[in-house]
Amino acid sequence: MEQSKLTSEWIQTFNRLGSEGKLKPTVPYQDLFNRKELKGFPLHTLPMWTVNFPTGYITCCDPLVTLPSKPDTYLRQVTPGTYLLETKIIEMEPNEYRYVASRVVFSGNEPVYYELALKGTEDLTDLDDGDTYIGFPVDSGLATIVDAQTIETYNRFYEQWHINYPEKNIYDDYYSDLFQLNAMAYPQYQRSKGDWINFTIPDTELTVPMIQSGFGDGLYPVYWAFDKDGQICQIIMEYIDCSEAYE
Repeated sequence: MEQSKLTSEWIQTFNRLGSEGKLKPTVPYQDLFNRKELKGFPLHTLPMWTVNFPTGYITCCDPLVTLPSKPDTYLRQVTPGTYLLETKIIEMEPNEYRYVASRVVFSGNEPVYYELALKGTEDLTDLDDGDTYIGFPVDSGLATIVDAQTIETYNRFYEQWHINYPEKNIYDDYYSDLFQLNAMAYPQYQRSKGDWINFTIPDTELTVPMIQSGFGDGLYPVYWAFDKDGQICQIIMEYIDCSEAYE
């Protein structure tokens, strides 16, 4: 997003909410990702390879519904590069898994505080009115994290695919096979039809991970993690609220 679109009122409200602690998560994510159980339920960590951020401007969204509309990126920028992606999973019943949160790790530094990831266009009064977060909507049961260049490149791929196959559905006729193949290759923590892929846009090195979003559709928060020097060290997408376990 262009910085010129920011208003002084939005910035002032953002700073005030930060000072009041209203931009913090309700879950200590570093502890969550280090845990092997939560309230008696086993927790697992699933590596999902890497993501490429060539510009460092990134966003989280629904890959099937929102990504084709070229969403704005977050205000904060990370150092361009390729980074590890992993997802924390809870085992609700034997061999029944739900994805709790995904994170991209930018450095090995320990997070010391977190901040809600925002784009500068949100109505921040929602946080004054009692909401605990502002998140991104999911309508396909999937979440992704992508770079600004990936957004543009994916849009060209998406439009060309629909030109080539005007009567087809891109999930049913393209992605569903990729999900099932990934589940066959990496069956751990997945259902037979697949719960995640790390899709590489054809003829590029740009990736679009598509990850099961907890219990399906909803509104999910994203948080930056900062180290003791104030540098961004992680970004976290939360799918299942685990705050009750920490009360």
